[in-house]
Amino acid sequence: MLDKYLDNFYFEDASEDDVSSADSEEVIDKSLESKNSDESKEVSSSDNDAKEEVLDDTSVDSSESADSSSEKEESVVVDAELADNQNTSDDSDDFVLPFLIGKKIGMTQLFSNQGTSYPVTVIEAGPCTVLQIKNTKNDGYNSVQLGYSDKKESKTTKSLMGHFKKSKSSPKSHLKEFRSLDIVENISLGDTVTVNQFSEGDYVTVTGVSKGKGFAGHMKRHGFGGGRASHGKNSVMRKAGSVGAGTSPGRIFPGMKMAGRMGNQKVSVKNLSVVNIDKAKNLIFVSGAIPGANNKIVYLTKS
Repeated sequence: MLDKYLDNFYFEDASEDDVSSADSEEVIDKSLESKNSDESKEVSSSDNDAKEEVLDDTSVDSSESADSSSEKEESVVVDAELADNQNTSDDSDDFVLPFLIGKKIGMTQLFSNQGTSYPVTVIEAGPCTVLQIKNTKNDGYNSVQLGYSDKKESKTTKSLMGHFKKSKSSPKSHLKEFRSLDIVENISLGDTVTVNQFSEGDYVTVTGVSKGKGFAGHMKRHGFGGGRASHGKNSVMRKAGSVGAGTSPGRIFPGMKMAGRMGNQKVSVKNLSVVNIDKAKNLIFVSGAIPGANNKIVYLTKS
């Protein structure tokens, strides 16, 4: 059956020209393939070179960035060391005195975060100036004299002006010498002492002059209870009673508690805690009450 279909077709043998052309086409195809492969190799090599250049650039950039970051870190470290050195030098130059002169402003109250009220006294402490320094070798004891509150030169004597000129200070209206058992170092004439010498939580002793009450009786002055008001007692309710025997010793002992001038005396209140400090305004808030009226001078000493 297939022969019927095959008889209708005519088959010719391939000539040499056809074979040579076919071979030439194959050669051309091979040359084209080789050219394409060479070009692809060149392109791949150029791509590799470009990648290597990019890698080199990135490595250079990374090395430069690392160098810059290291330089920045070194500069930061150097700046930190300089700041630490400055702080240590400042700390070494600072001196701490356990005493200060101030002025009583008045009383107020402070509130905590929980709403607790604390009665405090406001003291304007300092700034004070170091006017004189005494030591054991020259004076027999160690002490520091401080001056507080400026005053006019026209109201200052020439002898005091000479004393102030030694420390290159302006005239002061209040002077106070504080004795110290230890030798005070890193302090010189003319230095300024402020509230920075104290911190919150410190305990201080405040010394001042109490308010004057005038002439007062023994009950108000010393707290006597007076005589009996019943059982036949007459006009003895506010009497002082006996002050001593008549014949022997026949006199009043010194220091007997009797009527007299009350107040206007030197009083010290110990162990008052520092509740708050306002360094900008030189204010110290001390718990409780202190002696003296408002705007009077007080002396603070660490307990």
